[in-house]
Amino acid sequence: MSSENTIKKFNEHVMQSYGRYPLVMEQGSGRRCKDEDGREYIDFGSGIGTNSLGYCDEKWADAVCAQVRTLQHNSNYYYTAVQAEFAERLCAVSGYSKVFFGNSGAEANECAIKVARKYSFDKYGKGRHNIITLVNSFHGRTIATLSATGQDVFHNYFFPFVEGFINVEANNIADLKAKLDDTVCAVMIEYVQGEGGVNKLDKDFVDAIYELCAPKDILVIADEIQTGVGRTGKFLAGEHYGKKADITTLAKGIAGGLPMGACLVNEKLEGVLTAGTHGSTFGGNPVACAGGLAVLDRIESEGFLDSVSAKAEHFRERLEKCSEVAEVSGLGLMIGITLKSKKAADVAKAALGKGLLVLTAKEKVRLLPPLTIEVSEIDAGLDLLFEILEE
Repeated sequence: MSSENTIKKFNEHVMQSYGRYPLVMEQGSGRRCKDEDGREYIDFGSGIGTNSLGYCDEKWADAVCAQVRTLQHNSNYYYTAVQAEFAERLCAVSGYSKVFFGNSGAEANECAIKVARKYSFDKYGKGRHNIITLVNSFHGRTIATLSATGQDVFHNYFFPFVEGFINVEANNIADLKAKLDDTVCAVMIEYVQGEGGVNKLDKDFVDAIYELCAPKDILVIADEIQTGVGRTGKFLAGEHYGKKADITTLAKGIAGGLPMGACLVNEKLEGVLTAGTHGSTFGGNPVACAGGLAVLDRIESEGFLDSVSAKAEHFRERLEKCSEVAEVSGLGLMIGITLKSKKAADVAKAALGKGLLVLTAKEKVRLLPPLTIEVSEIDAGLDLLFEILEE
């Protein structure tokens, strides 16, 4: 089989830093993809929430290809109209003042960390640099974002880690109050902890963060790498809580599958980063920006986000009727499934054999389907999943 040859070649030359499934993906269309041996799969993972419009969406592909044939890259010494337009529209839909473009969620979070620390240094001087993050958080795999991540399993091998991060237990207001001292410049949260188990924060806890931080001029950073750009049925998950962070980071589905990260800041912070204090060679790449504009066209179209919420509810209604499902967590089309007896990893492997792609997060099965998925495709995929769960 051709896939065996590809896997052999791959493993001979690519570092083994991922636990991969034995699937060689060759092409995709809509919410389905085919492997190198011609087998078709319904995709409930969308490249870990990145293919927000599914595979090779026609309007998205046309926009990207047109940009490739016009200008594929430009140094950030110069300007491009496509980056200007994308920045304008992204700031408008999100309600932020300025944006810095990078290539990934980790880069977006690195930028957020630098903005928070420089703001505090510029205004208060040294010593006010600590950033509170939550237990079970995940913020990236660079040294700084690993240091910010509140999971001990990631704090190994790469010593020394970056100092200046303090972990607070999620939804524990007393723990937050105890650690929110005058050395803290920011609190960094995910409204829904994705890699940490698809758990959304309690509203009371989120309210407390904002209420406690504002009087002390402590910034709130919302890591919306996975929750942003329509994933939860709102453009930003913070809208569900009625909150707007000082800094919000985006990536994953922002450009429909192309490398893109964004760090958005409010008016108070728009002048913090000055020439030479931060940069990215590929940040704001014209092709990625063209993909981002196509994503915004769809997200902002009439009724689109309402349809995301409706499809999310359909998922939950069906999942809650499955005898093996103990609990359904998450928000919108960011779904975690706690099982009664089966192991999530085993279910993911079995699903692959039936032509369904799903993810895991800790002990849960995790679903991050394309936002464009149709109800008929949801039902077809869930039928396959239930065959495994209820056997």
